[in-house]
Amino acid sequence: MSLFSRPTPEARGLGMTSQRARDRLIDRLKSNGIADRRVLDVMRRLPRHLFIEEALASRAYEDTALPIGQAQTISQPWVVARMTEALIEHKLPAKVLEVGTGSGYQAAVLAALVANVYTVERIEELLRNARRRFRKLGIENVRSRHDDGKLGWPEHAPFDAIMLTAAGEAIDPILFDQLALDGILVAPVGVPGAQRLLSYRYDGKGWVSQSLGDVSFVPLLGGLG
Repeated sequence: MSLFSRPTPEARGLGMTSQRARDRLIDRLKSNGIADRRVLDVMRRLPRHLFIEEALASRAYEDTALPIGQAQTISQPWVVARMTEALIEHKLPAKVLEVGTGSGYQAAVLAALVANVYTVERIEELLRNARRRFRKLGIENVRSRHDDGKLGWPEHAPFDAIMLTAAGEAIDPILFDQLALDGILVAPVGVPGAQRLLSYRYDGKGWVSQSLGDVSFVPLLGGLG
């Protein structure tokens, strides 16, 4: 598991020039209710500017979503922090499935906290760029796959936690089938303009959701791009 202590020289130099901006971002996250020190410490160290196009690097530490191409975005830092915080609130999962690799930023945050991250991305170009970033940062505990994320990754189930980084109108039962009964699933759910961030846990009879607030995500699509 990498804690971003030994990235490549290129990544290390870029990150150092942005440390003050990262610190200001962490202060904003704290003021907006993010309290888990583990999450804040990881996001303070992780160079978010490496996960976006160079033309947008000056905006990397704003608390906002940014385009990454292919009609996709890198999520707002507050949303990344809140989803991660919810995922590890009760325990640190050993094995996490992420549906929607995107830029790779959320997977990188998770990789600093849990032993094994499995991430699935339907758009090959995005996945190729994310893999390059993982290598640059020395992240070795992320396994990635070009596939339809709505199908999960059944060969490695059950997972202790599952996170969706795009929004569907409901959670496909196939994902709950891949989740351990004592696990947690965190996902945005709903139609555009009316999405809520939900966490699901098993209560002995079924999967029960808890709302974590209103959000806005790109739609969860099936197939390959």
